[in-house]
Amino acid sequence: MEGATTMMGSQGGAQERLFYSFNLDDHVPKDHLLRGVDRFLDLSELRAHLTAFYSHTGRPSIDPELMIRMLVIGYCFGIRSERRLCDKVHLNLAYRWFCRLDLEQRVPDHSTFSKNRHGRFRQSDAFRLAFESVLRRCMKEGLVGGEGFAIDASVIKADASRATRWTEGEEPTRAVREYLRALDEANPATEDEPPEGSQSGSSRHISPTDPEARWTAAPGGPAFYAYSTNYLIDLEAGIIVDVEATPAHKSDEVESTKTMIDRVERQTHLKPKRLLGDTAYGAAPLLNWIVNEKHIEPHIPVWEKANRDDGTFSRSDFAFDAQEQTYTCPGGKKLRTTGRATSADTLLFRAANSDCGSCALKQLCCPNTPHRKIPRSVYEDARDVARTVCASPAYEQSRKDRKKVEMLFAHLKRILKLDRLRFRGLKGARDEFLMAAAAQNLRRMAKWLAPKREIEEVIAV
Repeated sequence: MEGATTMMGSQGGAQERLFYSFNLDDHVPKDHLLRGVDRFLDLSELRAHLTAFYSHTGRPSIDPELMIRMLVIGYCFGIRSERRLCDKVHLNLAYRWFCRLDLEQRVPDHSTFSKNRHGRFRQSDAFRLAFESVLRRCMKEGLVGGEGFAIDASVIKADASRATRWTEGEEPTRAVREYLRALDEANPATEDEPPEGSQSGSSRHISPTDPEARWTAAPGGPAFYAYSTNYLIDLEAGIIVDVEATPAHKSDEVESTKTMIDRVERQTHLKPKRLLGDTAYGAAPLLNWIVNEKHIEPHIPVWEKANRDDGTFSRSDFAFDAQEQTYTCPGGKKLRTTGRATSADTLLFRAANSDCGSCALKQLCCPNTPHRKIPRSVYEDARDVARTVCASPAYEQSRKDRKKVEMLFAHLKRILKLDRLRFRGLKGARDEFLMAAAAQNLRRMAKWLAPKREIEEVIAV
């Protein structure tokens, strides 16, 4: 029996091995996504940029490159919890390899990681730096053409309960006090028209935990607090060239277009020949900025409000004479303007009462008013350019290309799991959106270029 026991004992014998030879690289599959991401992620500039933000007393800070690498893993694989992310990096060999951690090095505690992410480096603009570093690599690899850009926005839920709200007369929380103080300092407009499908943005819809979040709703769905992530993408390979966080409000989303196009031109010297967008970006002031200030071709449907659906004549039934600055009605009468624009940057053209009163077409033109009036934007020339572009064959291709932005938003929410924010405030939303966009660009490079590089390296050997 003793012999049998010995024969059936452990294979290694009684003495344990004292030395092991272990290489992490040998245990990471060659086709692992992180191998491709690592090939194109360069954070060499980050450490120098963040030198001033290191703490020289107390507990040592987390290496900023390690923090960014861990965040890249989290956003690439949809790991939203910081505690879970630290656990995953501790256990997963591929994650350790990507973070440059060997088996004996400790992974940061989740509370320390969270304090660094939410605190020390929040003021350093580290996430913007990381995003721009990835974008420069995309440009170096030839994935950014610069000929055509597309713009769009998507609503992401804020980390705020829709069941709680602050109302005037109640004691405000610290976050609400800071928010109201910032509004007073900025001297905001007293009236703010909510977008379609949105609820009022008044004080009765201020979240006590995240007052900067906007109260909004999709058509037919429940209202909630949210922010918007705005993407500006290059059409060559669907690379995100800029991202901006705004409150979930149409006017803020549209205004972010100027911010992003100017910033991309300033940082990368890229300015597109054409810009794609949906009707939300077809307002006259933005079209004027695109056409007359930036000299970009607008592949954007014009936001029309003058067309009628009651059987009477629309503005398109009237002929405009640019030289005389008059409209001619279907009955051959002239509509003239004083030349003074209204507060909405609109000129009002009017027909004479005598012309309309005796006109046989009055019931088809202005049955309920003494004379016909036609509003015309002072930016109508830019609107005409957009109408001409949208009637061209090239616009049909642009409509298809615009789906590349929508696909990125679907990927953001379904694959990267960013359908609700973990940070609060506009700056918190901005940090999350920047890291998510950087992760999407890295995944695109890893899947498109890494296999090609491996083949080239094998041939070179």
